[in-house]
Amino acid sequence: MQAQPALTHRYGPHARQVADLWLPAAPPRGLVVLVHGGFWRAAYDRTLQDAVVADLLAGQRAVWNVEYRPVGDGGGWPGTFEDVATAADALVDAAATLGLAVDDVVAVGHSAGGTLAAWLGARHLLPDGAPGARPRLRPAAVCAQAGVLDLVAAARERLGDGAVTDLLGATPDEDPVRYATTSPLALLPGGVRLLAVTGADDDVVPPDQSLGFVAAARAAGDDARLEVVPGEGHMEHLDPASACWGVTRAWLDGRRA
Repeated sequence: MQAQPALTHRYGPHARQVADLWLPAAPPRGLVVLVHGGFWRAAYDRTLQDAVVADLLAGQRAVWNVEYRPVGDGGGWPGTFEDVATAADALVDAAATLGLAVDDVVAVGHSAGGTLAAWLGARHLLPDGAPGARPRLRPAAVCAQAGVLDLVAAARERLGDGAVTDLLGATPDEDPVRYATTSPLALLPGGVRLLAVTGADDDVVPPDQSLGFVAAARAAGDDARLEVVPGEGHMEHLDPASACWGVTRAWLDGRRA
């Protein structure tokens, strides 16, 4: 991977309110919005995706690698969601300065980033006034890698040691509206093509999160595909040599076949 992105865009005053635009050596044949995971906590940032960025560039794709404010540092609800929405919308103008089209953008996110990527694909459904409503950028497709896609179930099961309740600042019973406007499951049908990839041995975000979401998406009429990868767990999605990432890459390649 080249040493520096083609552009680092600052979409707010906080140090985390940035997104990097990476360009391949040859003219790009696709544009990916990449959203990192880490249960929305401050210990993790977009550098988690460095190896994936390099692989996408090698596959001749441009990458918009999004950073956002984490829980406890300006993030949570609504800050984290406002950041990801603002960063995605900022791609419209950033891409225009470099002559890149944004009519076939794919949002890809891992773990907590899978939540946010799927939410980006559905936020056109949000009511006026909700964080993220009225998007300028609407992804054509979404890939959720070990995504936390049912925030209500994840909160009740205390995934990530209560990460969802920390993110939203309330339990599902205390503030059901927050869950209804942030949980990808609650926003079905999203009307966007979606791939959910999960490792069969994932003990961080259980495969049931992906299985249940895809079943509900299909029942709602969405074009949703599920891939359960045997013998792999949670972090393999970030390894370009893994079978989990191979599924994602093949799906991206198939969109251009």
